[in-house]
Formats: sequence, structure tokens, C-alpha cells
Amino acid sequence: MHDEFLCHVTGYGVCDGRRVGVPLGTYRAPTLALALWWLRDRASWIAERLDPGPETPYVPSGALAPVPIDVPDVPGVLRAWCADPVRQELVADELAEGRLVRIAAGDDTTEYELLAESVDALRMQRTVPALVLPMA
Repeated sequence: MHDEFLCHVTGYGVCDGRRVGVPLGTYRAPTLALALWWLRDRASWIAERLDPGPETPYVPSGALAPVPIDVPDVPGVLRAWCADPVRQELVADELAEGRLVRIAAGDDTTEYELLAESVDALRMQRTVPALVLPMA
């Protein structure tokens, strides 16, 4: 069982023709349960900022408008992931096995990525001898 997890949230977009990542948060979770909680919390945080409810106090009246049906629903994807216990269990199983987990949702302009991985697995990868290629 892996005991500690490194979690990241990044937003990616295009600037001057290049893909650029903007870190939105990092958390070193001391337990699997806290890693999952943090990922859900960050996914909810992004969804709320992209799609606040009309009753949200900092949103002026009339500022929100519906988007066309064919626009990818990033907040909806993130909220659905947070509310799905089966997918949460799959993520927990992957992390417990030491595998990197990536949850991503995006639209035409931005991709939001949540990553989590075992600190123990990262340490073990560093102990594997490096592949040395001959110089040409």
C-alpha cells in the first residue's frame, strides 16, 4: 500500500501559438483518502468558477448566459466525476497500486488536468538504473 501521494492541478491553454500550462495547485497528501478528497475539492473548485450558480453573490445579475449544446461542458464533466463513487473507487485502486492517475476535461480553449501519484512509486522509479545510450 502506498502511503503518501503527490497531487497537481494544471490548466493548459494556447498562448502565442504554444501550449502553456498554468499550475493551479499542488498538495502532498499523507493518505489515499486525503488525496481523493483534494482531487474532488479541486475539481469542484474549478467547476464552480467556470459555471457559478446564478445565486452566487459575486456574479452580477444578468452576467451568466447559457452556452450552445455543442460546447463541451467542462464543469459538468468535473462535477460528474466528483459525484461518481464507482469512478472514485477506480482512482483509489489505481493510486493504491502505485500508478499515475490523470483526470482531464477541456473545451476549445482550455484543458484542466488533475494528476495524482504515489510518492513511494516516484521514489522507486528513481532507484531503477538509468538506460545509458551509446554516444554516436
